[in-house]
Amino acid sequence: MPKTSITMDELLASNDVKHLELGDVVEGTVSKVRKHQIWVDLGPQGVGVVMRREVGHGQNLEEGQSVTVSVIDPEMDEGYALLSMRRAAKDRGWDEVQRIFDASEIVEIMPYDANRGGLLVELEGIRGFLPVSQLAAGHYPRVSGADKDEILQKLNQLIGQSIRVRVLDVSRKDNKLIFSEKEAVKDDMQARFAELKVGDAVEGIVTGVIDFGAFVNVDGIEGLIHISEISWERVENPRDYVKVGETVHAKIIAIDKDRLSLSLKQMTEDPWLKEVKQFSKGDIVEGKITRITPFGAFVQLSPAVEALVHVSEMGDDDNIDPEKIFQLNEKKEFKVLDIDTDARKISLSLKRK
Repeated sequence: MPKTSITMDELLASNDVKHLELGDVVEGTVSKVRKHQIWVDLGPQGVGVVMRREVGHGQNLEEGQSVTVSVIDPEMDEGYALLSMRRAAKDRGWDEVQRIFDASEIVEIMPYDANRGGLLVELEGIRGFLPVSQLAAGHYPRVSGADKDEILQKLNQLIGQSIRVRVLDVSRKDNKLIFSEKEAVKDDMQARFAELKVGDAVEGIVTGVIDFGAFVNVDGIEGLIHISEISWERVENPRDYVKVGETVHAKIIAIDKDRLSLSLKQMTEDPWLKEVKQFSKGDIVEGKITRITPFGAFVQLSPAVEALVHVSEMGDDDNIDPEKIFQLNEKKEFKVLDIDTDARKISLSLKRK
């Protein structure tokens, strides 16, 4: 009986073995280790070679070791396949990153570098980016005037730190991988927000002081103390009242989406309400000029009480210039025209009648 010749294709087909194709990721066994090449036994799918540059940094291989490789060329002229371990690792990485994104999983990453726009990170061998805008309150760099050098300095402090994130966007085609810390803490934040209400007293750590106020981290939630809510006194510079890293106790005065509006001054009694009791409508009082404007002058009557003398109450002339009548820190006597405790306003007059 004549022998039947069986081709390799027929042998593969009979054993239901898939042909190698470009981009396939397969398992193999190292058969030979050479200086510039690693030969891999792919079983029924033949033999392949991994050039040393495609092995991976610092990876030592031995004969008999199992490896995962990616097919760069299914069949070279010499009959073997050209393989890559680097690409296989990256292919697996993209698959895993896509799975993490689809499952909306929270993972831990560790930034290895930073630029002014955010943090450079790596997950499953794939390099990605964590933008500044996606950092949670505890890590967000609060600086005055959006100073880029100061932002970078604060971001550099996060290099090597473990940060919990979600994958915000992934595209293997565009080689794009974006992370978000905000998304990772969103569920916890919503639960915490549900427990808070306007009027609550909370404790937080000052994370940034800027010209218009101070940012406070309240158990992972961002809070803002506006300059007008720092003290009952007139605040010119918030840095004179609060410092970064300081623990403060504040009252929640508003809850807006993912941020708290806080007040330091409302944690204490309003001294204005106490001191204003010494004044009555019609009284003649002495005060010190603190500000001069085209429409009038502000007068300090006591440490916490400031009043206004309108330009119309400086004389009978319609073209009165307050700067010609008053000098800063000058003391003068005035008549109390009106006291509005609800609006915290006192109106004065230079006219005695």
